[in-house]
Amino acid sequence: MTGTRLDTGRIRAARRLIDPMFLDTPLYPCGALSRGLGCTVSIKLETANPVRSFKARATEVVTSRLLGNGSEAAVCASAGNLGHALAWSGCRRGLDITVVASRTAPVAKLDRIRALGATLQLSDGDFDTAREQAAAIARREGIRLVEDSQDVETCEAAAIIGLELLDSPGSFDAVLIALGGGALATGVGHILKALAPGVEVICVQPAGAPAMTQSWRQRQVVTTDSTDTIADGVAARRPIPAVLDDLLLVVDDAVLVQESSIVAGMRMLFTHAGLVVEPSAALGIAAILEDRDRFAGRHVVTVVCGSNVDVDAFQRWIGSVPRP
Repeated sequence: MTGTRLDTGRIRAARRLIDPMFLDTPLYPCGALSRGLGCTVSIKLETANPVRSFKARATEVVTSRLLGNGSEAAVCASAGNLGHALAWSGCRRGLDITVVASRTAPVAKLDRIRALGATLQLSDGDFDTAREQAAAIARREGIRLVEDSQDVETCEAAAIIGLELLDSPGSFDAVLIALGGGALATGVGHILKALAPGVEVICVQPAGAPAMTQSWRQRQVVTTDSTDTIADGVAARRPIPAVLDDLLLVVDDAVLVQESSIVAGMRMLFTHAGLVVEPSAALGIAAILEDRDRFAGRHVVTVVCGSNVDVDAFQRWIGSVPRP
C-alpha cells in the first residue's frame, strides 16, 4: 500500500517493541453470534490484556521509543482507554505520565488511570477540549504530547492486528472496525489493502458522533458542534486531516449506526459470547444488525476493541448482569 503515512516494514519492526501479553490476541468464530446474525462472525478479542483495550499496542511502542530517546515524561488526552494504556506502559518504564480526560469520562476508566500512578487532570469540556488542554501542557512543560491517530506510531501499532488476522488460518470476507480518531481503521486497513486487498474494510461509527464518517464520505474534513452517543471512546468532533487522508486510501465503506443497535450489540456479545464490552466494541455487531442482507452468508471479523465499561451503566443499557 502506497500513499499512506504508514509503512509495512516499520509495522513489522514495531511488533518487537510490544510486550507479548498484548500480541496475538484471540481470534475465534462465535457460533451463537453467527446463528443469531445470519453470517459467520469471528471475534478479534482485543480486551484480553491488563488494560482491556487495543491501545496498549500503541503505548508500548511510543513509550519504548521515548525511553530510548532519554525522555522522562509524556502527556495525552484520552476518553479513557489511551490514558489507561499510556499510564500502564509509561509508569512501568519510569516515565512521568499525565492524562487529560473529560469529567464525563467513565469513572472506571479514570480510577484505573490514577491507580497506575499517572497524574490525571480533568477537563470541563469533551474530548476535543481535553486534547487542547493536553497540547497546552506539552508546550508549557516541553514534554512529549502523545496524540492518538495523529502520531503514526499509534496507527502502525494498531496495524499489527491486521498482520495477526492474516496470519490466522482460514479466510474472511470483511472486517468491521470501530471508527473514532482513526488509528485502528487506518492501521488495519493499511495492512489489509497491502496484503489482502480482496477483504472489505468497513468502518462503523455512531450516528451521534459522525464527524469522521461524514468526512470520509465528503472526502474533506467535516467537524461537528457536539456529539451525543454512549460510545465515548469514538466521540470526537474534529477529524485529523492527515488521518482522513490515510482513511480515504484504505477503507471501503464507513457506516453510521443508531444507539439502539449499539446497545443491542452489547447485549448480544454478552448473551452469546460471554463478553462485557464498552459501547465502541459493539459497533461491528450493530452494523450487522442494521444491514443483515449485506452480510448474509459472509465471514465477517469484528474487532472487539475495549471493555472498560462502568458496571452500573452497563446494567442500565442491557439489563441486570452479575457483579464481580
